[in-house]
Amino acid sequence: MIILAKSAGFCFGVKNAVDTVYENLETKKLVTYGPIIHNKHITDDLREKGVRIIENFENITDETVIIRSHGVTRAVYDYMEKNNITYIDCTCPYVKKIHNIVSNKDNIIIIGNPTHPEVIGIAGHGGKNIVILSSVEQVEHSKFDCTAEYIVVAQTTFVRNIFEKIVGAVKSVVKNVQIFDTICNATTIRQTESEKLSKKVDKMLVIGDKNSSNTSKLYEICKQNCKRTFFIENINEIVLKNFDINDKIGITAGASTPSAVIKEALTIMSEQENQEFADLLDSSLVTLHTGQVVKGTIISVTNNEISVNLGYKSDGIITKAELTDEDIDMKAMYKPGDEIESLVVRVNDGDGNVLLSRKRIDDLKKFDVIEELFNSKEIVTGKIVEIVKGGLMARIKGVKIFVPSSQIASRFTEDLSQFKGQELDFQILEFNREKRRMVAGRKDLARKQEDSKKEAALSRLAVDMDVEGIISRVVAFGVFVDLGDIDGLIHISELGWTRNKKSSMKVGDKVSARVISVDREKHKIGLSVKALLGNPWDGIEQRYTVDSVVEGKVVRLVDFGAFIELEADIDGLVHISEISHTRVAKAENVLKVGEIVKVKVMKVDVEAKKISLSIKALEEKPETVEEVATETTETVE
Repeated sequence: MIILAKSAGFCFGVKNAVDTVYENLETKKLVTYGPIIHNKHITDDLREKGVRIIENFENITDETVIIRSHGVTRAVYDYMEKNNITYIDCTCPYVKKIHNIVSNKDNIIIIGNPTHPEVIGIAGHGGKNIVILSSVEQVEHSKFDCTAEYIVVAQTTFVRNIFEKIVGAVKSVVKNVQIFDTICNATTIRQTESEKLSKKVDKMLVIGDKNSSNTSKLYEICKQNCKRTFFIENINEIVLKNFDINDKIGITAGASTPSAVIKEALTIMSEQENQEFADLLDSSLVTLHTGQVVKGTIISVTNNEISVNLGYKSDGIITKAELTDEDIDMKAMYKPGDEIESLVVRVNDGDGNVLLSRKRIDDLKKFDVIEELFNSKEIVTGKIVEIVKGGLMARIKGVKIFVPSSQIASRFTEDLSQFKGQELDFQILEFNREKRRMVAGRKDLARKQEDSKKEAALSRLAVDMDVEGIISRVVAFGVFVDLGDIDGLIHISELGWTRNKKSSMKVGDKVSARVISVDREKHKIGLSVKALLGNPWDGIEQRYTVDSVVEGKVVRLVDFGAFIELEADIDGLVHISEISHTRVAKAENVLKVGEIVKVKVMKVDVEAKKISLSIKALEEKPETVEEVATETTETVE
């Protein structure tokens, strides 16, 4: 059984505009300001007949402009009159009435779709402080002047029950408000009939252009009552793929749908013989299975989901969660009529719809890219976005991939936080599509990059070159110095002319040195601090003659004596036996580090760079007990 809604098809305003264009085709060169109707069959036909669509007046010559039923702003009228542009005004009388209500008035609330040309035109006739509302939620987020009087009007094709809810919300916020119910009576009748019809049929057809606002609203109304509601532009899109011969089918159409299209749908569906229809149905049904990649046409878009015509007995649904992980404006990015590719998650979601996922299609494509990178061993840039147990997560080509801590640098790095937010080069080390396991790393890359930098640094260095650097490590055998992209070693023997220089050097200190060796094969640089200093042992015999007495500072105490600093980089040794005439068990029992003492030069060995000193040589030798006793006896005698 097929039931057609009485009010389906062209409304008065749309029919008048379309008829006007066709009536003037033979006598005038015509252009329409925007599409004359949201129906591509008619707009395509008019285009073939020479009627072009314009969005501005830049290339207007001797053509006549048709103003469509949606109407235009006051500024458009002013421009045409100022520039002597001929036009025929086909604005719907109901829309004209709204223009007159809001003309030059302030504090206007328009209930409707803010991007719809009718609403844009209405707003263009008002004065200051115009608020456009399309949902109840927007009321509480809008700013109203509570002291002002507001005028409320509605888009002629707006859904009545939503209009009433918004009006109720406005009244609770704005106390002084004048309501004009400007929803077209034909629209109300069409929506009411469609709502009633959709409640008593097995399946519902809504015929009209995907860009038509009023047709989209009809689809939303019918879909609420009949889950098997289909939005089509013409009967060839869906009849044989979605209906059973025993179905009770309801048909409605938007205000922009020509009667010829509606008649065609009725004729084709009514004239099919039962067996012929069944045979065609069986041969044309689309089959779906979970995991299948499909393409379909978008029927409608809300803030939470997208309905898709798959050519299957049920529509597909893509929820926002299965569309993308990003926060997007779904209505801005997707439009009815657009083709979209998706993956079948579930053939029946419990409500008879096919659950689809766009996000998983994108993931599959991204996986293909990662697999190709894995096979080619290509180097790719990624960004470290998270620190996790055992390593980090890098976003590479839109996919989060694990990077083990052992693979982030050429050597083990304990503090991984330094890498967060950095963009680095990686290679894909592991890829397993079934287990969804992917591992990236850059250890070898980092080592190669460091080697390359070292080669460049080595090429700039030569023996006898003086350099500056920062101490990066202090070890038992010397200190390493960061020269920029390569480290050099100052061996402990090259730190100075005395042996205690390392103890005064710390990581982060700046140091000057001379290059004394360059091993390009092993990437090793030998440095020397003492090479920058004059040899303090030159002329030492003249400065410290044997038997001369000098002062020095105790700088080191050891088991076998004390080292005395005579001048910078010149130390002498007072052997423990030369500290005192009496027996000394430990030098620290007699001397203290930092103490200034007088010493006698006993020996200077220039070749061995050793100076022997004595403290006791400057002290008088004490008498022994035997000598004192002998002296006493002689005195008594």
